[in-house]
Amino acid sequence: MLGSPIGHSRSPQLHRAAYAVLGLDWDYDRIEVDDAGLAGFLAGLGPEWRGLSLTMPLKRRVAELVPDVDDVARRTRQGNTILLDAGRPVKAFNTDVHGIVQAFADAGVAAASRATVLGGGATAESAVLALESLGAEVTVAVRDVAKVAASGSFPSARIVALGPDADAALAESDAAVSTIPPGAEFPATVADLDTRQTLLDVAYAPWPTPLAAAWADAGGTIVHGLEMLLNQAVHQIRIFTTGDVTTPLPDEAAVIRTMRAAVG
Repeated sequence: MLGSPIGHSRSPQLHRAAYAVLGLDWDYDRIEVDDAGLAGFLAGLGPEWRGLSLTMPLKRRVAELVPDVDDVARRTRQGNTILLDAGRPVKAFNTDVHGIVQAFADAGVAAASRATVLGGGATAESAVLALESLGAEVTVAVRDVAKVAASGSFPSARIVALGPDADAALAESDAAVSTIPPGAEFPATVADLDTRQTLLDVAYAPWPTPLAAAWADAGGTIVHGLEMLLNQAVHQIRIFTTGDVTTPLPDEAAVIRTMRAAVG
């Protein structure tokens, strides 16, 4: 797992648990790598390396450093997974979109008509694609509307400022995703929700976040951020073990149970 900062990541627990169930004598750890150091790190890998997970600020660099990217990584302009062959990058993937879709599915949300995403960074782009795949019209709420609109990151979404417009969008949403970093200022006000209105807050420590607590107090349903982390990791492990994101793991249900227990 590469990124900066990286010490908070729970990914090692998830991957190590899965590899134990699969009978693989593999290691998975956190390594602090910043944007400037990524290219050099990749160049120094040996043949014993099979794959890499990437978190911020590295997700945007994938396309320029890896010879091939999957369709989801291409559409979101970022990747969080690199498959290696003899230590050389072969293909990059974005498994965050699947992680979000599956986290909602496990909570009983297979479709949505309206959705809101809080935040405008890399994870927000994956969240928009995931929610659109559920059929939703998506609103993205950010601090600087002009800056985000100029970036072209959300061509199919409505962009509004955090504040009253975002609060109104949340109140009307079947599904919502918060990508606000842990410890950031509480970005929204919610009231009078029903249990069908479901929020996935990708920040999983400390838990609950202020937004998650307010959403639950208003009557909505909460999906823990670890559910996204777990489900995107399942697809990463498929890639690392089979080279194919669509090939299920042997006894995948048992693998998932063990992974969930490792971070529960």
